[in-house]
Formats: sequence, C-alpha cells, structure tokens
Amino acid sequence: MKKRDENSQLEMLEGAKSMGAGAATIASAGAAVGIGNVLSSSIHSVARNPSLAKQSFGYAILGFALTEAIASFAPMMAFLISSVFRSKKEDFIKQAPLFFQS
Repeated sequence: MKKRDENSQLEMLEGAKSMGAGAATIASAGAAVGIGNVLSSSIHSVARNPSLAKQSFGYAILGFALTEAIASFAPMMAFLISSVFRSKKEDFIKQAPLFFQS
C-alpha cells in the first residue's frame, strides 16, 4: 500500500510540473499582444508626425526587443519546469515534504 501511495505522489508531482510548464507558455500570447501594440503605436505616431519617423522607428525597435525578451523567457521557464526539475523516485521519497506524508 505504501508503494502505491509513493507512485501516486510522483504522478501527481509530474502532472503539476506539466501544468506549470503549460501555464508558463501563456506569456507568448502576451508578447504577441505587446508587439501588436508597439507596431500600432509606431504607425499612429508616424501618421501624426512624419518628420519624426526616424526617431520613432528607433523607439519601436527598442519596444520590439523588450517585448521579445519577455517572450523568450516563457519557453525557457517551461523548459526549466519540465526538464531540469526532474526528481528521482529515491530523492522524492527521502525529501518528501510533510504535507505529502500521512
């Protein structure tokens, strides 16, 4: 019975890690919205004042770069959650938190 409980705890841990990795990729949608906002603002600013097109283009590139930096953190965190934080069965049994033990 004890071995069955240990296996179910490991399966629950793996399921939680999968859910965390999936939730970490939601930031990609936010980055897409951010890039759309930067492009929209750039088009509006050039339409209002064409003489500042060169200067606003530099700011737009900076906005794209910062938004893409956030977008690159999402897959990195998903990879860390799913691959790096792997736990072996023996390690899990030795270091199990108190709330997993009955």
